Formats: sequence, C-alpha cells, structure tokens
Amino acid sequence: MRILIATDAWRPQINGVVRTYENLRNALEESGHEVVVLSPSDFTTLPCPGYREIRLAVPNMRRISEYVLRSGVEHVHIATEGPIGWATRAICLRHGVRFTTSFHTRFPEYLETYIGLPASISYHVQRRFHRRSIGTFVATPSLKTELERRGFERLMLWSRGVDTTLFHPRSNAERNTAMPTFLYVGRVSPEKNIGAFLDLDLPGRKVVIGDGPLLNVLREQHPDVEFKGAKTGEALAAEYAAADVFVFPSRTDTFGLVMLEAMASGLPIAAFPVMGPIDIVTPGLTGILSEDLREAALQALELDPLKVRAEAKNFDWSSVGEIFIDNVYRARGAARPVGRSVKAKGKSPQIKGSPKPIA
Repeated sequence: MRILIATDAWRPQINGVVRTYENLRNALEESGHEVVVLSPSDFTTLPCPGYREIRLAVPNMRRISEYVLRSGVEHVHIATEGPIGWATRAICLRHGVRFTTSFHTRFPEYLETYIGLPASISYHVQRRFHRRSIGTFVATPSLKTELERRGFERLMLWSRGVDTTLFHPRSNAERNTAMPTFLYVGRVSPEKNIGAFLDLDLPGRKVVIGDGPLLNVLREQHPDVEFKGAKTGEALAAEYAAADVFVFPSRTDTFGLVMLEAMASGLPIAAFPVMGPIDIVTPGLTGILSEDLREAALQALELDPLKVRAEAKNFDWSSVGEIFIDNVYRARGAARPVGRSVKAKGKSPQIKGSPKPIA
C-alpha cells in the first residue's frame, strides 16, 4: 500500500508524535509498504506563538492536492489537527477521498493551561475535525473511553512501540546506588507538569533532558538540577542508561512514548495514576503509580531493571505497523488482501484492549 501521512509535527521538532511517525514509516517500509510524508518542510513556515522553535506551515492547497490526488497514494492518514491537517482534510472532503486521523495530543487541556480557553470549546473543534474521518486512531483504552464520553466516534486502538536495540540497560555494576539518578525526558513546558518532579525532595541527582519555553527559567530556579537540553539517538539512549528511575509527572499526555524508552533501558517508572501511565505501567513490576510522586520515585528504586526491560520487549514497532495497516483496512471496510500481510517480528504491544493483527 502507498500511504500518505499528513503531519504538522516533523523534524527538526523533537517530540513523541515525530518519533512515532518516523518509527511507523520505518516499520511500514520494512514490511513492503511505501510511505509519503507531507510535513512543514514542504511549505513556508512561521514560528508558533509561545513555541517559537516549532514552525507552523502555511499550506499551499495546490501542492496538497498534488499529494492527495496525483501522487498515486492509496490511503491518506492525517496525523495532526494543525494547518496541514486541516488543509489536507479540506482537500479530501472536496474530492471525496476517504481518510483516517489520529488523536495524539490533548490540546484542549493545553489551551486551558496557557490561555484559559475552556476545554469544552476546543473539544468541540476537535470533534469537528475527526468527525468526517472513517476512523480515528487512539493510543490507549483510557483515551478511547474518555473520547467516547466526549462524543467522538469510530475510534480505533493503535498502540506505540520502542526500539529495544537503541534503548537498553547498562550493566548493574556501573550503577551508583549510593547516589541514584532520577530522570525526566520531554518538553520543558507548563503542560508537562515538570514542576511536580523538580520540587520533589529526593536523594541523589535530578536530570532533565529536553527543551522548551520554561528551560531558562527553571535552570535559574533549580540550580541543583542538571538540565542537559534536547538529545536524540545514542546520546539520548545513554542518558536513559545512566539513570535509575524515570519520573513522568505529566497528567495530560495521551500515551508517553518516553516511558517505553525508559522501560527498554531498564528504568522503572514513577508517575501519577492517570491516562498514559495506567495503560503502560504494571504497578510493582515496571513502575509505581501514586498521587505521592516522591514516594513512587523512592519505591521504584526497589524494582528489578531486568524485569522492567523484559516488559518493554512486548512493544514491537513491526507489530505496531501491522495494527496500523489493519486499522486502515477495517476503517475502509475492506478485507486485507491475502498474501500482503507481513508476519510481525514480535508480540503485539501489550496495551489492554489492543486489536490483534488480521491473519
């Protein structure tokens, strides 16, 4: 299948949505599919208000029409509700092209945090965006339940994976148990609730990997914390491997891909019992979930890194790619052609309620 993915999130941005679609593209291409990405790099861009390092596209409708109608794509998937997403949606609707979408980010909660706009208004806009898709992909059962309660329709589970070759533990002999390292990876921004981590009274070191609008302010306010900026690839994997516990303070993430990267690196998770962590973390095995984040972080130190790593191996990108393709066929009301299904290399991601690949 030749698939067009229209996304407002792409390199040089560094976030979970970008990593998701980079890994999805690799997994699909390894399975014989062809992926065409329509991203901000194809258009003139302007800095996003409040996030100047993120560039928003100024869509060219003629160019988008060429991608959708004349590039030979068999299916269109719209990944984001930004300018490219809305423009691609408009072209598809105008020409009767069926498309699927994904719900990745709880923008209503973010806008309420930043500018005080009631979440109910933003959810009305998002419902309108996704209503005309033939299927909306969501990462977890808890997100699916919440969106159904808010009136979203045709929701389909599509989990995430992790590269267990890149992200892996270092030997126990190298760990400094006398001075544990508590790690945060993600955007340094208000919606991530990073202050809940920085304010904890914990032994040892606190390390923050990531960039964002609060970085310089928080560096001044927390001189005891090591802010190392954004990292990718081997440099990021090395930071995970050098830590002892991964602290995930967000209350608004829909999934939290960084938690899978941490688990693959042998890091137990300390998080609040909210959407994302409750779908990924097995309490007492791969992490501790508690409203007392400090206690969760301290208890997580006692968990076995090898068992944490073993659970992460269940999240395989080849299986995630298979589920994506199966969802596309289901949404289109078509049976997957015999002989075109590629056997997944590992188990299906162990998110409760995830659909199994079509045989």
